[in-house]
Parts: sequence; structure tokens; C-alpha cells
Amino acid sequence: MPSMFAIYRWELRKLRAQKRTYLGLGAAAVIPLIFVIALVTQGGEPRDVVFGRYVHDTGLAIPLVLLLFGSIWMFPLITALVAGDIVAAEDRHDTLKAILTRSAERHHIFAAKALAAASYAIAAIAITGVVALVAGILASGFNPITSLSGTEVSAPHGLALVGASMLVYLLPILAIASIALLLSTALRNSGAAIVGTLMFSLLLQLVDILPGLSALHPYLLSTQFNAWQGFLRTPVDWAPIVRAVWICALYAVPALVAAGLIFLRRDVASE
Repeated sequence: MPSMFAIYRWELRKLRAQKRTYLGLGAAAVIPLIFVIALVTQGGEPRDVVFGRYVHDTGLAIPLVLLLFGSIWMFPLITALVAGDIVAAEDRHDTLKAILTRSAERHHIFAAKALAAASYAIAAIAITGVVALVAGILASGFNPITSLSGTEVSAPHGLALVGASMLVYLLPILAIASIALLLSTALRNSGAAIVGTLMFSLLLQLVDILPGLSALHPYLLSTQFNAWQGFLRTPVDWAPIVRAVWICALYAVPALVAAGLIFLRRDVASE
């Protein structure tokens, strides 16, 4: 009987064979390049966003600005492309019955699919971060960056803070992946799961800007996309980072449990 890790490796091989995998990862690499090229050729700077005023002073500001822009639709879409398809694709290709009746435990299959979806999301964030950093440093230099507290942070220290910020940014992304996995399992339709994930993400951002609902803001998944800014304060503000850990878990864990239960109880005998 194959182990969960053997099934996980098989799921990764399947992802490598799918066009949507390269579409998402390609977008994760191309969008930072387009952003940097536009800054170099067109000039100007996005002063209305955090760290936007520093994009011509240091390449370290580039990935931070992209984190702000990416939370609206880019990263949720890239994540949903695979997480929303990873189970539903078996229904589309009519292969789920064969998978669930072969000599492998159902919980191992589900865990492998969840890990594969998470690995893809991690890869997308990593690619964006690395491309944005390299392109940004080539365009604007490896220079110190000014923190949100107004203090100058050395370039090596700033690089470490950017890396830590990307890790915290992964928390809501993985929660989005969990929700997409739930919709993929429950709806059995890739398109519906992807659109549903995006609608959920956009709905949370709509609630975030509606007047009179400020009490909900700290508990919205969309708010946790800004938790990384705690690293860019002097001293580090751990409150939003710690809150992001448990808030994202509140979204991710129930979604994973529900998806797992649906998957484990799936009746394929009558299909």
C-alpha cells in the first residue's frame, strides 16, 4: 500500500503535467517583472500604498508593494487555480472512482492533495518574492529601507524582514487554499470552485471597506494580508502577526476538516 508521501509525490507529478500550474506560476513570475519594467520606463511611484515612495530608492520595497497589490485578486486567483481544481479535476476526468478504490487509504490521498495544493501556493509566493527582489535590486539597488516607524533599516536586515514578511503573508494564502480545496471537494467542479474562492475573497474585502463593520475587521481573513507589516516596525509589532496565526487557522482548519470529511465519505460505488 503506497504511503502518503508516495501519493504526495504522485500529486506533484500530476501538477507538473497541468497547464494551469504553469499559468499560475508564470503569472507569479511575470507580474513582478512587468511592475519593475513599468517603474523603470514610465517613472512615477505608487505613493498611495505603503512603501510605494521608496521603490526607486531600494529594490527591497518592490516585493512589499506587490504584497499589497497581490492580496486583492492576484494571489487568491493563483492559489485557487490549483487548489480549486485538485479534487474536482478527478471528477472532470472521471478518475476519482479509480483513485478511491485502489490500494491507498482515503485519508492519505486527501492529505497528499492538500499538501500538493499548499506546496503550489508556497511556490507561487516564493517565485514572486525572488523575482521581485532580484528585479527590484537590479533596478533600484540593494539599499537600506525606511521602516513604518521612520527608522532606517540596513539592506541585509531589510532583506531578512522581507523574507519574514513573505512567510507571514503565506498564512492567509494557505487559508485561501484550504477554502478552495473545500469548494473543489464539495462542488466537484473546478470552475465553480475557483470562482467561488475568488468571490469569497472579494466579499471579505468588501466587508472590510463597508462603514459600520469596523468591529469585524480584525477577524477578517483579508485583514491578515497586512499582518506582515508588523515586521516593518521598530521594534517589531508582534500583535498583528500573532493574531494572523490564529485567525487564519480559524478559516483554514474548519475548511480542511469539512473537505476531508466530504472526501472520506464520498460514495463512488453508485457513480
